[in-house]
Amino acid sequence: MCSDGMPQPQYTYSLTDSFLKYVLFMSNLLFTVLGLVVLGVGMWGLINKESFAQEKIGSLGTDPMLVFVMLGLVLTVLCLSGCVGALRENCCLLRLFSAAVLVLITAQVLAAILAYSLQGQIGSYLRSGMLAAMVRYQDDLDLRFITDEIQSSLQCCGADNYRDWEINIYYNCSAPGVLACGVPATCCVDPLENGTVWNSQCGVGAQQLDEFSAQSVIFLGGCLGGISRWIEQHSGLIGTTVIIILAVQILTLFITTRLLDSIQWHKANSIYSNSG
Repeated sequence: MCSDGMPQPQYTYSLTDSFLKYVLFMSNLLFTVLGLVVLGVGMWGLINKESFAQEKIGSLGTDPMLVFVMLGLVLTVLCLSGCVGALRENCCLLRLFSAAVLVLITAQVLAAILAYSLQGQIGSYLRSGMLAAMVRYQDDLDLRFITDEIQSSLQCCGADNYRDWEINIYYNCSAPGVLACGVPATCCVDPLENGTVWNSQCGVGAQQLDEFSAQSVIFLGGCLGGISRWIEQHSGLIGTTVIIILAVQILTLFITTRLLDSIQWHKANSIYSNSG
């Protein structure tokens, strides 16, 4: 039962419990602010692209900015409950926070198991996602930014190879306009002229070139292979990061449980003392 609508009496805690209380408060306050920033970025992106307009509302569910909105909202609500719960010694909020963290840990472990069991199919999911982003490259600024970052960082072009850009209606060889049979500038080996001026037309006509001729102009390899190589090269760092994140969450759950036990112990002692 939660009776935390009443003012909470303040108890005298040990130095360790007081330290843990304020560590929990400060860490959740920090992540609450981070959550609000992420939520603000997501909402700004949706509003800036007029994603709530009647003609665009149908594709809102596939908008990358929606991920920022949902992540920011969950992070803000979750961490705010832990922040206020620790500061006000509110058992209801602390129980809610600890339950949410436990669910989060469980979900991440299950996701890792699922990813491991489906690792043979992950490549096809990535390919479908990459091709979908290429189809909407000119129409969605977020997908365009993500695709450009992947291609320029990994020095790749398309999903499997540079001719995948045929899937885009603007880069299709049957399309009218200067972009026909071309690729984005981020596919180019050297998109800068004289090292200073960005040449957005450097990929024009690249799909018409054979591989020998094209290799001096654009990157031939697809980004799926580049992503696979990047994951293999950084597997140790990725594994370490995942372990650290899980360890922090488990530690947070331990601190919350310890604080809850301390509050309940002091409350029980207070009731016993008053009855005596």
